[in-house]
Amino acid sequence: MNIFSSLLSGPTQAPQVKKQRRGIEIKSEREIEIMRQAAKIVATVLKEISLMVKPGMTTADLDAYAERRIREMGATPSFKGYHGFTGSICSSINNEVVHGIPSPKKVIRAGDVLKVDTGAYYQGFHGDSCITIAVVEVTPESAKLIRVAEEALYKGIEQVKAGAYLLDLAGAIEDHVKSNGFSIVEEFTGHGVGRNLHEEPSVFNFRTREMPNVKLRAGMTLAIEPILNAGSKYTRTLSDKWTAVTVDNAMSAQFEHTVLVTETGYEILTDRSKV
Repeated sequence: MNIFSSLLSGPTQAPQVKKQRRGIEIKSEREIEIMRQAAKIVATVLKEISLMVKPGMTTADLDAYAERRIREMGATPSFKGYHGFTGSICSSINNEVVHGIPSPKKVIRAGDVLKVDTGAYYQGFHGDSCITIAVVEVTPESAKLIRVAEEALYKGIEQVKAGAYLLDLAGAIEDHVKSNGFSIVEEFTGHGVGRNLHEEPSVFNFRTREMPNVKLRAGMTLAIEPILNAGSKYTRTLSDKWTAVTVDNAMSAQFEHTVLVTETGYEILTDRSKV
């Protein structure tokens, strides 16, 4: 299932999000160029947040900053209003796995493992990305979890090219995560991204026969996003009906990029090193 799909039901999507169409879309050169701009906005916001985070700030502070910057760059926040979600970012701390709701009551502290996920909707297309931030000095185990989560993302991305298969990505991610002693959250996956925030195909982070093993084609745009737990792979959802947490209170880390499939490989559209 896609990253939001297990939690989102009932309220309709935000007005800027078009109804999802069936099938996997191949983007044109014009559409890809727009997606580059949407993704650049996301990358810029996440890079800025990564540099500004400090103990004592709240996740509401980060959310307000992200929304302001997204709008200043001519886009709208992809997440805000999406099936009723109230934030422009998902901000998940420590044992919170995904979909943490920004709040003035959530104070960021030294040693926290902070996940910040955001999206920008620009001229009809979305960009989507997530980072995990080690706030000041985290424990050695948390530092390793964060490092392996980011490495796992790139292990998956390295498999991307026209003619490869989705399970090539999944296997590379799974092997790296398990060889380092961590678990993969299986309840949430990556997804296609473009005109809609969540499109086909589902991008698994582990080998499975649950979905067809899709062959990649140039022009596909994928949100690849491994989520790792230090303990059990299982999660539960809090009473706010959004925030997923680890069942054993263990730490969780996530990284995500929007990636374009090319004939010879890939292009990371949300590459923060280029902004």
